[in-house]
Amino acid sequence: MNISYNWLKDLIDIDLSANATAEALTRVGLAVEGIERHGDDTVFDVDITSNRPDCLSHLGVARELGAALGKSLDVFEPEPEIPMPPVLAHDIVRIDFAKRCYRFTARIIRGVKVGPSPKWLVDRLEAVGERSINNVADITNYVMLELGQPMHSFDLDKLAGGRIIVRPAKPGETMVTLDEVERRFDESMLLVCDAEKPVAIGGVIGGLDSAITDSTVNVLLEVAYFRPDSVRTLARKLGVNTEASHRFERGVDIDNIVRASQRAANLICELAGGQKGEFIDIYPTPIHRSEIECGDVSKAVARLTGLDVAEAKAVAILDALGIESEERDGTRVFSSPSWRYDISIEEDLVEEVARHTGYENIQESLPPASGAGEFQAAEPKKAAIRNYLVDMGYSEALSYSFIDTAWDDVFQPVPKLELNGQAQAVTLRDSVIENAVRMRQTALPGLLDAVKLNNNHQVRDVRLFEIGKAFISEKPGELPTERELLSIVASGGEVHSERVETARALDFFDLKGAVEAAFEAAGIEDAAFEASELKHLRVGQTATVSIAGRPVGSLGRLSEGVAQKYKFRQPVFVGEIDLTSALSAKQNGSVYSPIPKFPSVRRDVTFEVGRTPVVADILRSARSSGEPLIESVGLVTVFEGGSLASGQRAVTIRVEYRSPERTLSEEDVEYSHARLLARMDSELGLRPRK
Repeated sequence: MNISYNWLKDLIDIDLSANATAEALTRVGLAVEGIERHGDDTVFDVDITSNRPDCLSHLGVARELGAALGKSLDVFEPEPEIPMPPVLAHDIVRIDFAKRCYRFTARIIRGVKVGPSPKWLVDRLEAVGERSINNVADITNYVMLELGQPMHSFDLDKLAGGRIIVRPAKPGETMVTLDEVERRFDESMLLVCDAEKPVAIGGVIGGLDSAITDSTVNVLLEVAYFRPDSVRTLARKLGVNTEASHRFERGVDIDNIVRASQRAANLICELAGGQKGEFIDIYPTPIHRSEIECGDVSKAVARLTGLDVAEAKAVAILDALGIESEERDGTRVFSSPSWRYDISIEEDLVEEVARHTGYENIQESLPPASGAGEFQAAEPKKAAIRNYLVDMGYSEALSYSFIDTAWDDVFQPVPKLELNGQAQAVTLRDSVIENAVRMRQTALPGLLDAVKLNNNHQVRDVRLFEIGKAFISEKPGELPTERELLSIVASGGEVHSERVETARALDFFDLKGAVEAAFEAAGIEDAAFEASELKHLRVGQTATVSIAGRPVGSLGRLSEGVAQKYKFRQPVFVGEIDLTSALSAKQNGSVYSPIPKFPSVRRDVTFEVGRTPVVADILRSARSSGEPLIESVGLVTVFEGGSLASGQRAVTIRVEYRSPERTLSEEDVEYSHARLLARMDSELGLRPRK
């Protein structure tokens, strides 16, 4: 924000040099980042933070300077005037969108003569980086820079019906704005219209057709207050950023509107020869000041900053900044001024006192230690999962926590994040990424975007995982529920570092093995994988993952429909686990076994089966056989095609036998193995393939 030194001196009696003034501003938090000469003036480049829209004007900066120097301001004060009665005002101004436009004033000035601005006005504007247009437009810009209130002037004779209506846009409605761009609106957008058409975008920019020209004689001056979030959303949707929208979206002083309107009208009459006419002020629901109770400001300042400031001095600083106070029921109550939306709690009062006492006076000291941080039992387990997966060749990814609404209902979240009952997705009002306004219930869209990006750069062998939060709103009005997920994706082939080509294509069991390895690393037991169907996964290659009988996630091959959306040309396998549930499941703890003294004997057996029983049932049957010599049972391969009939699979499992007491004989193994096969035949009708 460019601030003119000469302009400041018109508002406050400064007995400091330009450099000393810059130092004083910087000391109270208005950092002067540059100083330039402009003719007989000096211009400060002041860094205004987003929470201080009151300082986006010379008045706001002068206020801060006055409080720092103990000087009073010499600011234009409006004369008392009575606006037109509401019954008559309704014929000129009507607000049909009161929740977006809190106050609207219109002042009619007749008989103006539009022409060049006087030299002093041109010099003032050029000093702060504004170009001169004509006397009426220059005056509205001048008052905005002086008082911080954006305003817009219309050619009254170009307004159909000679009236203003503030309303939502109609679908498909268009208007050419002052920058000569035709803009299309939707019903969420706030427009300022005449009796027939839009003439301005509320709080953003005016229309070209109703603009002031050299032939303008009668002016309607608009000075209004538009809701900040409405202007911010509107400006971003349209891709327009103006001096007006920059101020409106941060918040202007609603009580400063009449002052700004009268100041501009007086200057127009003085420099353009007009006569003030009707004044309309529509303000249906006045905004009240925030009140903050603070028993002892001095103690609060000492507690939070360590500064020793007397109570009387602290109150005087706040009073100089417009923060008035009074004793009420034994406590002091402070009222924030209409131009300070950032003052609402005791800490804000402390900050103001600290700024004007001087941050440089805060002594360096170590804060008292109130206790050790709480140990989070899940963190070492998550670290173990990360390390294990990285060792297996997976790369950790980090994706956005908000996703495009295009993925609504495409992916089926883990059970605890499904939409049912009152639960609903968490939606942002606005986002820095177009359409990405949904807080994620699943991290899969982000991981799949990463796979697509790799594929586009000719990287086909991709293995990624992410440990991150997902969100759901279980009850309207309450804070969202957060759950930590382990999301994993694999595509392409297995690559050996010493070889150029992939060794083999990755499949469902590679992903399942990675999930099992992650569980093992975190000490998660009783994991089970059962065939199931999920809308984003391919039928026949989908499994639900359960811990101790409770579903916590799923894994499988991406369905053809979702794969086509991403334009994948090879199989992609994805999995997602509710890590919050998995890590909180009761575990039996580690059991340590001695190193075996005697060798084991392995037997591979192949069964020819259809789609049922599934592999999990085959393994479960073998593991629960009760044979005392069986140490472990695992899957070797699943084969389809070749000489097998359509729909048939050859499932090979490996059974390992061992005795802790002796070396097994061939007869021991054959006896136990025969009993196992007989049990599996009885339970599942399985017989070894010849």
